[in-house]
Amino acid sequence: MDNTGTLYELLGGGDASAQAIRAPDREPMTFGQLRRQVVDTVRALNALGLKRGDAVAVVLPNGPEMATAFVSVASAATSAPLNPAYRADELEFYLSDLAAKALIVDEGSESPAIDVARAAGIPVITLVADTAAPAGTFTLRGPDGADAQVDPASSPVFAEPDDVALVLHTSGTTSRPKQVPLSHTNVVASARHIGATLRLVPTDRCLNIMPLFHIHGLIAATLSSLAAGGSVFCTPGFNALRFFGWLDEAKPSWYTAVPTMHQAILTRADRNAESIARNPLRLIRSSSASLPPQVMLQLEDTFHAPVIESYGMTEAAHQMASNPLPPLDRKPGSVGVAAGPEVGIMGDDGALVPTGEIGEVVIRGRNVTRGYANNEAANQDAFTNGWFRTGDQGRLDDGGYLYITGRLKEIINRGGEKVSPREIDEILLDHPVVAQACTFAMPHAMLGEDIAAAVVLSDGGAATERELREFCSQHLADFKVPRKILVLDEIPKGATGKVQRIGLAAKLGLG
Repeated sequence: MDNTGTLYELLGGGDASAQAIRAPDREPMTFGQLRRQVVDTVRALNALGLKRGDAVAVVLPNGPEMATAFVSVASAATSAPLNPAYRADELEFYLSDLAAKALIVDEGSESPAIDVARAAGIPVITLVADTAAPAGTFTLRGPDGADAQVDPASSPVFAEPDDVALVLHTSGTTSRPKQVPLSHTNVVASARHIGATLRLVPTDRCLNIMPLFHIHGLIAATLSSLAAGGSVFCTPGFNALRFFGWLDEAKPSWYTAVPTMHQAILTRADRNAESIARNPLRLIRSSSASLPPQVMLQLEDTFHAPVIESYGMTEAAHQMASNPLPPLDRKPGSVGVAAGPEVGIMGDDGALVPTGEIGEVVIRGRNVTRGYANNEAANQDAFTNGWFRTGDQGRLDDGGYLYITGRLKEIINRGGEKVSPREIDEILLDHPVVAQACTFAMPHAMLGEDIAAAVVLSDGGAATERELREFCSQHLADFKVPRKILVLDEIPKGATGKVQRIGLAAKLGLG
């Protein structure tokens, strides 16, 4: 298995006439057409003054153009996909932190990113989709509104293996979101690892319902499919009401999702039994949050296909461990065996512990980031003796299967969306009558975890829970707004006087 090379080289294995990108009600794009789209985009970006290493923020809706834009932009510069749901305050932080050299939005976009970019002097490039052409076909218009002027004699300047292909942010508990640069080597290795785990071949087709600003959708659904010479059916995003219609149109061999999506699909499965029977799946994959064993069994009973739970994180370009396909064992409650990088369990002294003992899950390998950008303190905490510390607690059994037993990090995992408590604390503390704030995870039956916060108001101050939630909604994406805000006289503290986020939900009666 060749884990080297660049994203553009990764596309070289697909047969020129084979389907690569598909979408609802669209003509498919072949690998030959995809490679041409990448070359044309690289030349256009070069003509607009963008080069290797330049961060290009991408704010696009889910769909085939987002998929092809990611691969194309990363082949010329550094692709930085951002959640289209972000508010202006959040976009201002991300564009500044990235030192973005350009922003790409779709034609007709009303994203607040446009005004934020222009205020910061960042050129805005418009992606113009050609909906009459194969899915994923687009051209670029420069900031002046004219098509990028490409010299016919120019040669495209492609990124190289050690260049950063993708930048995403991951949330920490004691800092603002950290910037995770992933090289071409990292993402190509991860795409190959996933393909090997799932035994993907050119006849496989993935139904992608994951957002393409998230490592799961970008690598597990899109790149792993293309690396295998297979295809990906790009939907506008998850919609349980449309899932079975897409199943009939796409006729996929597999799909990948977070547990909450699987649960929503199951609620509509009985009334769509004929669609399931018409479109047998080879496998179903789950990642980004813990899959309850009951849901795994229900999925297998419903779809008559093995469910493969995997363990991933942004810093590993997604996959770290995975349950294997039959006839090897799939163990409910375990995230499987090492599936790409080496996986170990580390004690407090920095040494690996014996099988069966609990410690911190650590990884190392070609898919693991070389370190956070511009954050030496975070890197010193994250790397020990060449191993990356995941912040999760776990153990390995005699068969090498990994069990996650706890969370060392206080990051909130809301249905696969990772949220920094401190980021929300800072917003709450901007409210004129909030004196103290502590955001924490509370249990949720569908999402696994949801967001709660406790606040102490300033003397004489008054604010209701509804008012505080509305204040948050003005500055945060909807998924980050706390579901519950408690107004307290005092926030409980530990023995050392520090507020302890972990366990706070139970202390406050939210468990």
